[in-house]
Amino acid sequence: MKYSLGLELGSTRIKAVLIDDNFKIIAQGDYAWENKLVNGYWTYDLNDIHAGVKTCFKNLLANYKKVYHHDLNKIDAMGISGMMHGYLAFDKNDKLLVPFRTWRNTTTGEASEKLTKLFKFNIPQRWSIAHLYQAILNKEKHINQIAYITTLAGYIHYRLTNKHEVGIGEASGIFPIDSKTLTYDQKMIDKFNNLIKGKVKWKLLDVLPKVKVAGEAPATITTEGMKFINTNIKNIKLCPCEGDAGTGMVATNSIKINTGNVSAGTSDFAMIVTNKKLGVHQEIDMVTTPTGNPVAMVHCNNCTSDINAWVNLFSEVLKLNGVKVDQGKLFTKLFNESLKGDKDASGLTSFNYYSGEGITKLDKGKPLLIREPDAKFNLANFMKMNILSSLATLKIGLDILTKQEKVTINNIYGHGGLFKTPKVAQEILSAAINAPVSVLSSAGEGGPYGMAILASYLINKGKKESLEDYLTKKVFKNVKVVTIKAKPADVTGFNKYLNRYQKYLAVEKEAIK
Repeated sequence: MKYSLGLELGSTRIKAVLIDDNFKIIAQGDYAWENKLVNGYWTYDLNDIHAGVKTCFKNLLANYKKVYHHDLNKIDAMGISGMMHGYLAFDKNDKLLVPFRTWRNTTTGEASEKLTKLFKFNIPQRWSIAHLYQAILNKEKHINQIAYITTLAGYIHYRLTNKHEVGIGEASGIFPIDSKTLTYDQKMIDKFNNLIKGKVKWKLLDVLPKVKVAGEAPATITTEGMKFINTNIKNIKLCPCEGDAGTGMVATNSIKINTGNVSAGTSDFAMIVTNKKLGVHQEIDMVTTPTGNPVAMVHCNNCTSDINAWVNLFSEVLKLNGVKVDQGKLFTKLFNESLKGDKDASGLTSFNYYSGEGITKLDKGKPLLIREPDAKFNLANFMKMNILSSLATLKIGLDILTKQEKVTINNIYGHGGLFKTPKVAQEILSAAINAPVSVLSSAGEGGPYGMAILASYLINKGKKESLEDYLTKKVFKNVKVVTIKAKPADVTGFNKYLNRYQKYLAVEKEAIK
């Protein structure tokens, strides 16, 4: 047996999954963490990043030993995934020049707008190039000290291998990709270099990580990399690191043309693989699969954070009354209770905006609950409202794809924490897109599982075996799939909720002011 490990740095948890040649999960580990708002930027401290990765890996080793009664003594392949985009800038001595700026920040509006016009290609605020250019516009002191910039996954990959490189899907959230050359778009590189000429001492390709596609020649863990994760396991091969968007596509077998998936956790995003040229929309990102195929991405900064906050509050109420509660079981019971609610949550509306939201053109967020005087304010409707709200902004973005760009959605795969409770969010997502939604049995741990599969592909693929064939003919050949198509009444209910939601956007904007 060959063992493959996927480790993903998510927004609220760092997760590791170890699989065997049959793609069965044989061990897991995790580490809970939270971002902080420091001096106007959402960030994670570098020490927390280091400690989190080490603790997550340590927990995986401990869980393996608990089950199999011996130490894990080999890992054949490994891959690092992380929340995409953001900005980590280092000098020539690997010193972090400014605190990590995550995808969640909406502080790059000027750079985003100017680069979108220059490239005639949508550059969202969270992309690394927007952060870099905004720092140049701000004339920040660190700019001329930059030796390289990278993403969170790229940074951990570098610490393990001493290789400054990222997978093509991850790279597509740093700077636009040319789908023919499978690297950064050279014409746009030239335009950017002309734009910054005389303002910095370097050229763009000098500071960007190298681009690699899935299955390409691996890197190997170094002695320093082994020390970084406190392991004696040698010769671990590392595949190109990927973002959570790419691992989500892999975990749901959604990398073929005209397939798609929705990942729903702290943020949520829809990925539709297309070979059709689309217009420029602020709400639609063009990224790639781990093999370089173009993907239309609708990304929302906010999804489950507000739900988590409410469930924590209910947990406090129970503890106050002397009731011990398992948080996971509480989530399941509350989600199932929502099935008893009215289709449109009957006069209840919420905005789950912990941070800004590009699709609704808000640079900041403020969680907000609105209820009509005659609303049916009960637990079932309250939970239904929260789940509807978690997918409402995504629906607004997807409507641009389906109504304006005439992109057909035949089926969507769902994965991530929102889908851990069977059928509930799946049914609501189906109502939102008015199309079937499928969930695989591995949906709850999509990201790290998808990364483990990419690591497995690196060492187990046939000579000319594509990733698409590897997934279809091997990984998902016998995997259980549950598919739900929402009823017309559910579709009508979601649209009724969305109309109310869009009407109250004016209230959210005033609340932010």
